[in-house]
Order: sequence, then C-alpha cells, then structure tokens
Amino acid sequence: MSLELRVANISNSYDGNRVLKDCSFSFHDRGIYVLTGPNGSGKSTFLRICALLEKPDKGEVGFLEDGIPLHENIQLQRRITLLLPKIGVFNTTVFKNVAYGLKIRGFRGSIIEDRVDKALDFVGLIHKKQQKALTLSSGETQRLGIARALVTEPEIFFLDEPTASIDHKNTEIVEDIILKMKKDRRSIVIMTTHDIAQAERLADRLLVMQDGKLSEKSFCLPG
Repeated sequence: MSLELRVANISNSYDGNRVLKDCSFSFHDRGIYVLTGPNGSGKSTFLRICALLEKPDKGEVGFLEDGIPLHENIQLQRRITLLLPKIGVFNTTVFKNVAYGLKIRGFRGSIIEDRVDKALDFVGLIHKKQQKALTLSSGETQRLGIARALVTEPEIFFLDEPTASIDHKNTEIVEDIILKMKKDRRSIVIMTTHDIAQAERLADRLLVMQDGKLSEKSFCLPG
C-alpha cells in the first residue's frame, strides 16, 4: 500500500494578505520533494496545510491509499509527521526523547530499543543515547528531531527549513542525512528551504513558491 498526497487549488490569507494562490500538486513518488522560494513566499504555510495543522481558506488537501481517498483521523495523522525549524525536547535522555512517539503508539520493550537505536545511528547520535537531550548542541538537537520523526516510520515526512538555525558544519551533516533518506526511498519527503543551491543538491523534484503560486522547476540532477 502507498500513501499519496494531493492538494488542489489551495489558497490562504493572513490579515487580508493572500499568502497562497490556487496551489495544486500531487506528491506520490517516494523520494525528496524540495520547495524553495524567498522568505515570506508561503512555503511554511503550504507545508502546515499539507500536514493537516492548518485549514486552507479554499481548496482541498487529500490523502489517498492506492488511489482510494482516506478520511482525516488519528490513524492517518500517525502516518505523517512535520519537523519544524525549532525542535522542542523533553528534559530526559536522548533515547527517551526518541522513544516517546513509539510508546504512545503502543510499542514496547525490545522493539522500541531496536528502532530507537537504528534511528539514532542513522543520524549519528547513537553514542549520545544516554545523554540528557537538553545538553545537546543546536545541530545535535536538529538531528535528534529527525531521529524522533524517523523512528515512527512516517510515510510522508515534512521538513520545514531543517538547516535554518544551525551552522555550516551541522548543515552539511543534516544534508547528508537527507541524502541517505533520498537513497533509502522509504517515504515521501517534502522539505522547504530558501536556499536554492541546497534545494538543487537534495531534490528529486524541485518546486518553487513565488508570490504565493506553486510551480515545478526542471533541472539536471548530477550523474
């Protein structure tokens, strides 16, 4: 079974200013979709609407499984996840932070330990698993957020400006993690960035938001 996201004629306004203007797109291929555009162009608003955190003023957001529309409910919401630029952490260990999403889904014991260890290893934090999460650097905290999202094995993973608040070294580390996600093709990843060079480095498909309008940009992938 495969999950697909379709948005049709999405429009949205804040304080009388139209932020999104009739945006439509279908996200159905596993891999990395990168949405780029200047700050304030509507990227984050679009992402939050797609992730079911906001309702559009106009238009529809639909999730389909093998072409069959799904109802919006807690089961659907648990199949998608959104990672925001600022990561909130619990005042406990790195391991327990990552395990939290599995515990509330009813997982127990060795299954949690195995999946958390794999997620931490994927983002390069396995050696920090018993460290207090609040002592991590900003770059490590961002990677913790990615691990916490990945451990639930989302079918659609939204990443909002994942390198916006970290330094160049940690940006390279996070980009490498995203490239590993791209290679694995386990899920649909929809990411925003204002950095066009970063978008072109990471994307399978490149989208552009300009003046509230969404379009796809063709570009040549390396290799």
